[in-house]
Amino acid sequence: MLTLEPLYGPGEAKSITRIVFEDAFGIRNPNRKEALNPEQQKRLNEISARLREQEPVQYILGEADFYGLRFSVDRRVLIPRPETEELVHWMLETLKGPPLRVLDIGTGSGCIPVTLKKHRPKWDVWATDISPGALELASENAARNGVEARFQQADILEEAQWVKFGRFDAIVSNPPYIPEQQASLMPENVWRYEPRQALFVENEDPLLFYHTISRFATRKLLPGGWLFFETNEFNAGEVAKILVEQGFMQVELKLDINGKERMARGQWPGP
Repeated sequence: MLTLEPLYGPGEAKSITRIVFEDAFGIRNPNRKEALNPEQQKRLNEISARLREQEPVQYILGEADFYGLRFSVDRRVLIPRPETEELVHWMLETLKGPPLRVLDIGTGSGCIPVTLKKHRPKWDVWATDISPGALELASENAARNGVEARFQQADILEEAQWVKFGRFDAIVSNPPYIPEQQASLMPENVWRYEPRQALFVENEDPLLFYHTISRFATRKLLPGGWLFFETNEFNAGEVAKILVEQGFMQVELKLDINGKERMARGQWPGP
């Protein structure tokens, strides 16, 4: 058994133990009486040592679950979160009609575009990221899950690069929104291991990506197209205000399963 309770607490420790035994060893009952073989025990000791350093179990095992699919993850990308699953579900509920053209900005592991394409195979799904390493992994995840998506390297903050993109029926983003000065307030396993570029934004303008992507969307969304954001519970109201100021209609915030405002959307009326 893994002895993780002092670090993670009983609930999380139990969850991590289940994940390790199921995913690393194919064992669904970690309390079974049969001993691990020497090779398995060595592997377990290695995993346990890394967990005691608070390295996320998903990075250790190289995999994460998202919306019923499996994704490869490593320190090039953020670990997919349950809140992002809820964002994807909201998109699938909202976007109806004929095949659509959709763009994910800051795709990381590719969990959003790959999941959308898996559930809507006729959609033309695009994804962009500033990180070539992230795009490489996202492309691998598309192949792993048997879908085709278009991946484009770009820095969305550089307006000159917007010409790389056509027009879309929907745009989605889970952008960086944590001010650098708040890094020390984050859980250690997050700021030590997950990519800073995907988490943090300059203190002077923590809503920089929301402002920029909203302006991008006013130029790249087709009339009636939708813009979706994942938000921080503390900035959701400000994000909604940005959407209204940019001219979006039907601006709405949505609560996650924990009752926190973690998603926003708005519809572009067009010229």
